[in-house]
Amino acid sequence: MPKGTKHKLLIDGPRHASRTVVLAHGAGAGMDSEFMQTMAAGLADCGLQVVRFEFPYMIKRRDTGTRRPPDRGPILHQTWLEVIESLEIDNLIIGGKSMGGRIASLVADEAGIDGLICFGYPFHPSGKPDKLRVEHLEAIETPTLIVQGDRDALGNKADVAGYNLSSNIQLHWLPDGDHSFKPRKISGRSQADNWNDVIQTAAEFAKNVPTKKG
Repeated sequence: MPKGTKHKLLIDGPRHASRTVVLAHGAGAGMDSEFMQTMAAGLADCGLQVVRFEFPYMIKRRDTGTRRPPDRGPILHQTWLEVIESLEIDNLIIGGKSMGGRIASLVADEAGIDGLICFGYPFHPSGKPDKLRVEHLEAIETPTLIVQGDRDALGNKADVAGYNLSSNIQLHWLPDGDHSFKPRKISGRSQADNWNDVIQTAAEFAKNVPTKKG
């Protein structure tokens, strides 16, 4: 693992873990953002192997220092499939933050992976609650965990309750969290509290989701 991949990977956790989690970044920050670093380290501490990678536009941003918009959907989709194939391992769970998790959800059934974890799923674009991104989630067959802040501007608890989501999806709500899972001070919770909640919930899901192969 992995053999001859063209993608730069960051790997945390035990190399011979029974379960590997592959995570993609969100639209605005790379695989080494504070959130991605914290999730990778936390899940690794729970005994999981965690693999991170970046989409082509983010790699170019690093090379040039110029901010770039995300790649078009087909490129994001193909990158996910290439990374999955390059790992050449079973017992795989994929997911990621916001956009990274959304694209993972679009390839999950196709790739035949064990499970899917989305951290802050963007159910709709910012300020466009009528432009939903849920059609494929109504029929997704892959066991899925979506961890979402109660106040997420891209899909809050009240709005999501009205969506017709597959029975294979379980939702875990973070008290008073926004899209970054940050609560307000008045809630009595901190971002660290919610991030720890994310790690423990995701680790439990990853360890208990049924294995399709091996």
